[in-house]
Amino acid sequence: MSTAALPLTNPETGRLNPVVFYGSTALILLLTLALILFPEAAGAWLTEAQTFLSRSFGWYYMLAIGAYLFFVLYVAFSRYGNLRLGEDHERPEFSYGAWAGMLFSSGIGISLLYFAASEPIDHLYNPPEGEPGTASAARQALQLTFLHWGVHGWAIYALVGLAVGYFAYRHKQPLALRSALYPLFGQRLTRGWVGNTVDCFGIFVTLLGLVTNLGIGALQVSSGLEYLFGLPHSQGALLAVILVMSAVATLAAVSGIEKGIRRLSNLNIILFSGLLLFVLLAGDTLHLLNGLVQNTGDYLNGLVLKTFDLYVYTGQSGKSEAWMGLWTLFYWAWWISWAPFVGMFIARISRGRTVRELVYGVLLIPLGFTLAWLSIFGNSALDLVMNQNAADLGKAALEQPAMSIYLLLEHYPWSKVVIGVSICVGFVLFLTPADSGSVMLANLSRQGGELDEDAPNWLRIFWSVVVTLVTIGLLFAGNFTAMQTVVVLAGLPFSVVLLLYMFALLKAMKADLAASEEAARAPLAPPANA
Repeated sequence: MSTAALPLTNPETGRLNPVVFYGSTALILLLTLALILFPEAAGAWLTEAQTFLSRSFGWYYMLAIGAYLFFVLYVAFSRYGNLRLGEDHERPEFSYGAWAGMLFSSGIGISLLYFAASEPIDHLYNPPEGEPGTASAARQALQLTFLHWGVHGWAIYALVGLAVGYFAYRHKQPLALRSALYPLFGQRLTRGWVGNTVDCFGIFVTLLGLVTNLGIGALQVSSGLEYLFGLPHSQGALLAVILVMSAVATLAAVSGIEKGIRRLSNLNIILFSGLLLFVLLAGDTLHLLNGLVQNTGDYLNGLVLKTFDLYVYTGQSGKSEAWMGLWTLFYWAWWISWAPFVGMFIARISRGRTVRELVYGVLLIPLGFTLAWLSIFGNSALDLVMNQNAADLGKAALEQPAMSIYLLLEHYPWSKVVIGVSICVGFVLFLTPADSGSVMLANLSRQGGELDEDAPNWLRIFWSVVVTLVTIGLLFAGNFTAMQTVVVLAGLPFSVVLLLYMFALLKAMKADLAASEEAARAPLAPPANA
């Protein structure tokens, strides 16, 4: 099909970028077909590749993640923090409350519900070091869970949001991943093959993250319906859940950021906070508050150590290496795979903010709630397993993680009602990243248009349909786990792009700060009639 045959909208929304659009679509479809048609061979190859990556590049991932965090903190604390994403006189498009709500919802997905009880229990029984099932293993389990969901991942989002937003709104570049590289490669290359490659791979990585999100979301919601209503755990039920979730997410994406996504963000905060407060107040409140304070202290105390901990001296290098690949390295690659669309979404809503505001907002606004959620649910689950013989919860956390949150909530008053609410929470948690992801995928695959204009609706619908079809194909082929492995592998090359962002930002910020200081020192021009 020729580019001219594709539907186009008003000139202000831009036109399709055929290289990025067709290239990324072909890449994801080829991968999906390989995983569906050759599940065993592809799965075996991907497992070998992940093992090789964990063994050979684990040190690199840890250094790169540490560098991202150090960089965003440095620019926020330095004089560069006063620079604005836009003209010096510009003020933010969204109010602080609306901006904070969308920041909160942008990177918090249904995975937080999926892993809230299951991850700490898994670390309890399968720790990277030490004896499993002990009190020290439980303490370490929360420290590791905090590490995986803490400031390192949010720093990746802040870096991409800062890079894309800074060059788009201050340097008038397109709101695209390629724009952050123009100080290093120049306009000709960033608008040519270099830029197309970065945007194409950004779409590919983002699709992997969205497919994983939809798969986890469908499993989470269908497990809740299975528990609550006794629905059969079948492919038909799972298909129905996927189609309903995708349809609602597509409608929200079509409604745009100002309407659908902002309203979903507000609903997200209300439901999420209500469920958290219920578990805190209905459980052993004093124990949970004490645990939150201690977990936070353990996390902060070990922040530097765990940033670079590769478990070299455990005496069980094979076991620790395997654990790193399944958990820490997977999380780092997963955060990176979400970074293109979450970072672009953060940039899209942050016009007029200063560098310091963006970094502080992204690192702190979602982080406090995330850590409180993990601590309260994690400690509740560990207490049930270790002290109240909740064997079914422990077994589910290892074998069917999506069911673990419901088996936890059944120990609370009004459990049926609360579990019903948690299913709604999961549904809304899925929607916000899914619809904002479709908008950002559509924006990446077009060119031209105004900075604050999103891509046409047909392009958002197209990407929603692709994500849905890929997820269905992988789940029904029994090879969804292989897609999670691909996320780890795809994160490696894109991590290099993020390192280049750091150098490009520093170069541009130095020049902009020097120009601002020079302008401030220059004497005022005399009046024209003087």
